[in-house]
Amino acid sequence: MQRGLITHLSHFVLGLVLAQASADLPMCKESDYHFEYTECDVLGSRWRVAVPNKADTCTGLPDPVKGTQCTFSCSNGEFLDMQSQQCQKCAAGTYSLGTGVAFDEWDDLPAGFVTQGMTMNEGNAHTDCSNSTWTPKGDYVASNTDECTAMLSYAVSLKKPGVLAFEYFYPDNSIYFEFFIQNDQCQSTDSESRWMKISDNNWSQHRVELNKGNNVLYWRTTTYALQGSAVKPVLLRNIRISGVAYTSECFHCKPGTHSAEQGSAHCSPCPADTFSNKGATVCHECEKDKYAEAGSGSCKPRPACTNSDYFYTHTPCDSEGKTQLMYKWIEPKICSETVEGAVKLPASGEKQTCPPCNPGFFVSNSTCEPCTNGSFSNGTVCTKCPVGTEPVVGFEYKWWNKMPTNMRSSVFHQEFTWEVAGEYIYTTPGNQDTDFLMLTLSVPGYRLPQSAVKDSERSELSRITFVFETKCTADCRFYFLAGYNQWNNEVVEHWTGSNRKQSYSYVIQSNSTVGFTWTFQRTQELKKKFSADVAKIYSISITNVIGGVASQCRRCPLMSVKAGSACVPCPPGHYMVNGSGACQSCLPNTFIRADQPVGEAACIQCGPNTKTNKKSNYSVFSFTQVEKTFRYNFSPLANVTGFHSSPRFTIKGLRYFQRFSVGLCGTESRIPASCVDNVTQSGREVRGYVCQSTVVPSDIRSQSVVSSQPFLVGDSLIGATTKTTLDSISSPDSLFPAASGLPDLFIYFLIPQSSDTTQACKKGRSAAIRLRCNPSVTAKDHITLPSNCSEGTCDGCTFHFLWQSQHACPLCTKNHYREIVSACIQGIQRTTYVWQHPLQCYGGESLPAQKVSACVTLDFWLKFGVSTGTIAAVLLISISCYFWKKTRKLQYKYSKLMMSSGGKECELPAVDSCAIMEGEDAEDDLMDLTKKSFFTKIKSFSREVSNSFIPLFFSSGGNDIMWSRSCDLELTHFLKRCFCNKKK
Repeated sequence: MQRGLITHLSHFVLGLVLAQASADLPMCKESDYHFEYTECDVLGSRWRVAVPNKADTCTGLPDPVKGTQCTFSCSNGEFLDMQSQQCQKCAAGTYSLGTGVAFDEWDDLPAGFVTQGMTMNEGNAHTDCSNSTWTPKGDYVASNTDECTAMLSYAVSLKKPGVLAFEYFYPDNSIYFEFFIQNDQCQSTDSESRWMKISDNNWSQHRVELNKGNNVLYWRTTTYALQGSAVKPVLLRNIRISGVAYTSECFHCKPGTHSAEQGSAHCSPCPADTFSNKGATVCHECEKDKYAEAGSGSCKPRPACTNSDYFYTHTPCDSEGKTQLMYKWIEPKICSETVEGAVKLPASGEKQTCPPCNPGFFVSNSTCEPCTNGSFSNGTVCTKCPVGTEPVVGFEYKWWNKMPTNMRSSVFHQEFTWEVAGEYIYTTPGNQDTDFLMLTLSVPGYRLPQSAVKDSERSELSRITFVFETKCTADCRFYFLAGYNQWNNEVVEHWTGSNRKQSYSYVIQSNSTVGFTWTFQRTQELKKKFSADVAKIYSISITNVIGGVASQCRRCPLMSVKAGSACVPCPPGHYMVNGSGACQSCLPNTFIRADQPVGEAACIQCGPNTKTNKKSNYSVFSFTQVEKTFRYNFSPLANVTGFHSSPRFTIKGLRYFQRFSVGLCGTESRIPASCVDNVTQSGREVRGYVCQSTVVPSDIRSQSVVSSQPFLVGDSLIGATTKTTLDSISSPDSLFPAASGLPDLFIYFLIPQSSDTTQACKKGRSAAIRLRCNPSVTAKDHITLPSNCSEGTCDGCTFHFLWQSQHACPLCTKNHYREIVSACIQGIQRTTYVWQHPLQCYGGESLPAQKVSACVTLDFWLKFGVSTGTIAAVLLISISCYFWKKTRKLQYKYSKLMMSSGGKECELPAVDSCAIMEGEDAEDDLMDLTKKSFFTKIKSFSREVSNSFIPLFFSSGGNDIMWSRSCDLELTHFLKRCFCNKKK
């Protein structure tokens, strides 16, 4: 509805008056103009003005008059008559929402809707997206399917808070579908609530509240066909908006609907075999030889009934174990039995023996019930599994008396397109030949049994096997799909034309694959003459299903038993000895891994630098390199971190990334690394050491992050070492050339072969994280990928990462710094410690603080040495002179004594006394030596020393005693004997 300001319209009227002055125009009729309201003023008032349908065609427009209050509105089934400014009821055959508008016809794009195509990739601005728009398809509008962004918008002004409701069908996660609202302040919807979820059935409904004022509604889709495959468009229909003040006209009922009374808020569809035209008040009966489906706008001639117009089924078993064969017309019945060549419906009621129950079930009150846990059956009675065995759980359907509870058949809006027929289940005739007749099986998940498996079976989480047959006269197609649910799956295999009875198996490798769909399409042409073409499924079996039933039991494993198993469990780190039930502990630093041989061989040695202590991990370990031991502390790197690869581009240049999440310390007492799928409704998440997902740029989906296709890269720690190869996992140095002399550290992860095996990776996926010391990197998550493998892997199986960090350096020790000693200045000497360069350590020992100590200068020691040497020399000379003088005295007295003995060497005279008497002058008897020169005295002294003359001294009371002429006789005789003995 167009609006204008009073001033604008006044100028417009003035312009018409001026035009009338220049030309003679006819007077305006009611068909030449229409009324509109001006914008509301601050008092809530407005004016009704006449606006010409075409300019310069007539004159004499009605004058503006006072309009209704801005709070005025009409009820459902009413419209505002602008001539009288009163609400009037809609006539029969029309409808109105009163304070709302509805859009359910899409032959053309309704007025007010705008659609355009654009490119969201700034790197490929030359891509032509002008034709990538939303396209009306009659009952709905469909989005684009190419790699462009398609926008559908509608602007509406609400006089009061209202509600928007619409239906959508969103089956393909290769398209990102968002709906958001922008108000008159250009504020958009919260990014967390703007993304539509994948449809889990035919059509999904979305409802959102609208604020008063201007609202612009946006539906936007962006396609990411990463594998170049075709995608399914998003469908949109039945858009309804409430909260507008009024509608100035009523809408005609579309063909196939009618409204019989005035003031209708909606039109009712015509029942089957009736029809109506546009704006109808009643539905008309078709002629007897014609038919019409419900909601049809015309009738069609009835064809002759054939065998394709009915189907057969079985009733539930009765108390006698019998079932009746029943024939039914396909509803709604459109064929005629009276036309020449028509067939009649066969008689029903023939009783047949009920087929037995499927394996794992037993008969109870004429119905089949599943056996309890720990039991198995062949379809008759349940039996407990023997001791030392466990049930092999799964589902096996080979008898079809009724549809299993976890299976459903449909063709979009219809049910029961597949019917049970005892020995098989088949597609019923009828419907459109182009329809996809779908049969869906849902399972809750899978769990591997504890029993030992062969090496070739280790990659199987589960296996589904079915036997089928197709009989076609046209180009029919039979599809088998697997995925998250019925509407989010991928084609695994398909067959065309007639196919003989055969078996097909599919290996399930992920717990996320929980939905299986069999789809049969008779032809792709818009015809209906191949309804007799049929697909049959004879049996379906799926193994290792959680909550399944068992048809047999197998022996328990010899290793430890996981939680939830029916076998006797062993504690963690224990294995079962010879199946006897006795549990034996593994040796220290070994652990149990289920994919290894049974018995004691199941205990696997921990990898290098890892151990089984629950309180420790490899965040702190040591290793020896070139006779040096380095210690590391990876605790700062323990938290989960994420990073993106370099941009990748689809065929048309649309950008996306590979996001990796890494958690070095695993799941023990820490949050593991996780990757999620936030596009699909399943919200699938994987957890482990290393995982990957595909994300799109944030500018495609505003402020939110779009993540899809998550998978694990590593969920088992193999070891930590400095070697480039460990357990067949190799990380060549050429991927990341080294920049320093320190060795890189490697942490290896693996997904065992039994957990995740693809056709390309027969041995499972693995990851090698190379930790490199770089003290200049302060960020904890500076992780890069190989330059020649931009997605982190060159073969799709082994992923390589380089993690540079200062926390990857060895812990600092005394060997990493040196000391610098300063000169002694004013009695103070300083010792400073500095790191050696280049620095290749972090943490550990801190750099010691500067030391200050007292010291003595060189001048002091020089003076001290000279003084000490001088004193020592004087003292030595004095002592030498003293002893030389003493020796001369003794020699003199001895010579004198010898002369007094009369020349007899060995006889001495008798002594008069034993000492020098008081008052006696010993110097009287000394030889005068003072007349000799100083050098003569020194020479004489040296000669006598060389002659080994040893002076004799005795001490008595501290006084020295020398020989004299008057020695004691006893001492004299003693000396005589001494000298005589010496001479002899």
